Amino acid sequence: MIWNAFLLAIREIRRNLMRSILTMLGIIIGVAAVVTMVTVGNGATAKIAKEISTLGSNLLMVRPGQHFGPGRGNSNAKAFTMDDVKAIKQDVSSIIAVAPTATTSVTAVFGNNNWTTTVVGSDNDYFTTGNWTLSDGRFFSNAELKAGKTSCIIGQTIIKQLFPELRSPDSVVGQNIRLKTFSCHIIGVLDSKGQSMMGNDQDDTIIMPIKTVQRRLVGDQDVKMIRISVKPNIDTDVVNRAITLLLRDRRHLSDREKNDFSVLDTREITKALTGSTKVMTMLLGAVAAVSLVVGGIGIMNIMLVSVTERTREIGIRMAIGALEREVLLQFLVEAVVLSSLGGIIGIILAILASAGLSHVMSVPYILDFDMMGIAFAFSAMVGVVFGYFPARNAARLNPIDALRHE
Repeated sequence: MIWNAFLLAIREIRRNLMRSILTMLGIIIGVAAVVTMVTVGNGATAKIAKEISTLGSNLLMVRPGQHFGPGRGNSNAKAFTMDDVKAIKQDVSSIIAVAPTATTSVTAVFGNNNWTTTVVGSDNDYFTTGNWTLSDGRFFSNAELKAGKTSCIIGQTIIKQLFPELRSPDSVVGQNIRLKTFSCHIIGVLDSKGQSMMGNDQDDTIIMPIKTVQRRLVGDQDVKMIRISVKPNIDTDVVNRAITLLLRDRRHLSDREKNDFSVLDTREITKALTGSTKVMTMLLGAVAAVSLVVGGIGIMNIMLVSVTERTREIGIRMAIGALEREVLLQFLVEAVVLSSLGGIIGIILAILASAGLSHVMSVPYILDFDMMGIAFAFSAMVGVVFGYFPARNAARLNPIDALRHE
């Protein structure tokens, strides 16, 4: 019986093809909008998580001052020392690497080319905390770190700016670049990371032993930031509390005094940003879902018109023995087929639209098949809900009155 009702529904849709397409338009737009919003939102969330992961996995960043951000955090706050770094290494468990950093901006020169960039002074733990890998050369030796040698490891942007004529597979390892009044010997080249989530070029950097930067470029022994990589599957909150207690004790802060340093957990940033993206995606999806309701009203309207147009046909069917429930089923199936076809077309359009938007916005293309299933089921349900009233009207027609209808 359902199959016959389905075939009759297809026949009616084909007979009034243009009207059927226009009826489905609301459902098509609604489903396409919902699926596209969710797909692009998932891509944006994945992109944020990936960009934050380039900072380092399970990474804590400790900086003097109460605020974390550009131009803040080091105004009048007491800087860290190498003894603080050693204390963290010795007293805090569940950590993989602790990297002290001292940062400054310097103009690097090679031949006739020069480029102003960021020079970071640190040790080999810096590469561990930042998930940095080398495309060529080597990391610092212990002798270079202890003696504060003028050795450096450079990013890909430095190569492009200082060695524009360089052609692969030529290497810059072994070359010397000039920083202020001294030459720096290139011992390694970093793999490219691209832009950070803040839009900064992570490849525009030169890494040197921290002693070298402190003595020759900065002029003090301060540690501006401590990067700490926590072991996988370890709660960073526990490590955060241990570091906070240790540093408060070392900085002689009383119970009444607030911390004069900040500990930033990149995992919390990831949660906050991805959470915001998901909320925005859900809100946009909810707004788009309104189109489904509007589409359902359109289906109910057309089905009421269809019942009126086919009143005599309904009367003939009832006169030859069709039951009330069979007439109800026929019109209900027709409404569901209309809304379901709209859902299928909407999903196809969403796949194409989200692919295009993902390409334009440079976000990963991540199809959410669960959401497609939900959107299709919702469109079919819209057909049931909004098709029931016209179908019931058709089923309750008096056969004699229906046969008299012109």
